[in-house]
Amino acid sequence: MFSGKDLEYTVQETAELLAGETPPKLLDIRQPHEYEIVHLENGQLIDQELVDEILANWPKDTPIICYCHHGNRSLQAAMFFRQQGFADTRSMKGGINQWAIEIDPNMDRY
Repeated sequence: MFSGKDLEYTVQETAELLAGETPPKLLDIRQPHEYEIVHLENGQLIDQELVDEILANWPKDTPIICYCHHGNRSLQAAMFFRQQGFADTRSMKGGINQWAIEIDPNMDRY
């Protein structure tokens, strides 16, 4: 089983990785209406079609960070992708709400 520390990045760690030369894929694990309210730049809203594409076509070593509102759904998604063999998948701890608190206070919150 995976430990929480092995499955999560803080919002600060996520911001650093996203600002890097080769940023990880960013998966938004929320509902479309949540995504419309606010989302992170380059975040892909997940749906079944994207999940199918990831499982069929993405290299298993693709760095992936999942995020949601508070970090619960994204943690489940990270565990799912880990179980499918995507070893470099993590959840953003605290979700987009924590991002708005610590990284971008001007971001809309709900």
